[in-house]
Amino acid sequence: MKHFHFFVLGIIGLFLMTACKQTPSGQAGVNDTNSAGVMPLEYAKGFQVKTLENGVKLVDVADPQTDEDRMPVSYHFALVQKGTKAEVPEGYTKVEVPVERTLVMTMLQLSNFTVLNALDVVKGITGTKNLFDKDIRQRVEDGRIVKIGMEGNFDTELILAANPEVIFISPFKRGGYDAIKETGVTLVPHLGYKEPHPLGQAEWVKYVGLFIGKEKEADVLFEEIRTRYNELKAKVESLDLKERPTVFSGEMHGGNWFAVGGKNHLAQLFRDAGAEYILKDDNTGGVPIEYEQMYALAANADYWRILNSYPGDFSYEALRSSEPRNELFKAFKEKHVIYCNMKKTPYYESSPVWPNVLLADLIAIFHPEVMGEGYQPRYYQLLK
Repeated sequence: MKHFHFFVLGIIGLFLMTACKQTPSGQAGVNDTNSAGVMPLEYAKGFQVKTLENGVKLVDVADPQTDEDRMPVSYHFALVQKGTKAEVPEGYTKVEVPVERTLVMTMLQLSNFTVLNALDVVKGITGTKNLFDKDIRQRVEDGRIVKIGMEGNFDTELILAANPEVIFISPFKRGGYDAIKETGVTLVPHLGYKEPHPLGQAEWVKYVGLFIGKEKEADVLFEEIRTRYNELKAKVESLDLKERPTVFSGEMHGGNWFAVGGKNHLAQLFRDAGAEYILKDDNTGGVPIEYEQMYALAANADYWRILNSYPGDFSYEALRSSEPRNELFKAFKEKHVIYCNMKKTPYYESSPVWPNVLLADLIAIFHPEVMGEGYQPRYYQLLK
């Protein structure tokens, strides 16, 4: 993990030298706006930013998907530089920036702070399950970061003791945020997890950068990620594939198979990696499916992607033991299970900001000739 952080910081340092002139792609940076003062965003659909003449940044946040029953339709924030006075439009919640103390609710959110080298800003997290980062673990052990409890069971005393200026949340219908609302701390939704494109999810690093004074760093980092991702995508497109391997995802849990929908960023990753996702006509982020229905859809699919936290070494025998009918799938029979164990890999801790690496892993499986024999996967590999 230490080497990985050095790699990240190296990228940021290299491109910051040219960020003031031009980003690697030649497009506008995060501090550049069009004539209307609007920040150009390439993939993220869940937030928009407009800079007023007085320097106040208006940030509008809305659901990237049309799922209004799970959260309010939109949030509005006015970011005002600390030490300055400025009028804030009606309907906007004032937030003084840069924020120096905050709490985060998910690994996705935490990944944004980690990659921006801004862990000093994080004063609380929900838990440390499957947490790999030694720096963060040390911060939890010595009290610099506190564990505030899980969704629906937050410890308000610890939250108040952490003295956050804002709290980043992931709104759900069942919520669990009522206790936090009573603290009076501004709640800032982070909806990157609902973005339909993996680069859209990664672009939320710019959103976090706005709040913590890391706009340039976030812009430089995202441009590098975007460039690498699209270079890999272009290599796959150059294959001029006549037929694409088919792939499905997930496992049975609690009597249902929660299947990633066609609008999910994982489905887009499959497509960009040169595969055909079996639920391509589904227009949701995800749906529960009965086993029989999934088997009807995926019985002859070429690959099966699985992400879990299996204790020990996951195997085909373990997959069969969890559900004997699993051996009926073609992907099981041909040993084409794509696997990632979250107990051994920092998947949610880092992959949201490295979709280019996820894409490379999948391409190496679907079309190994693109990545070459020496490619070393970081997250996904074929289950042996």
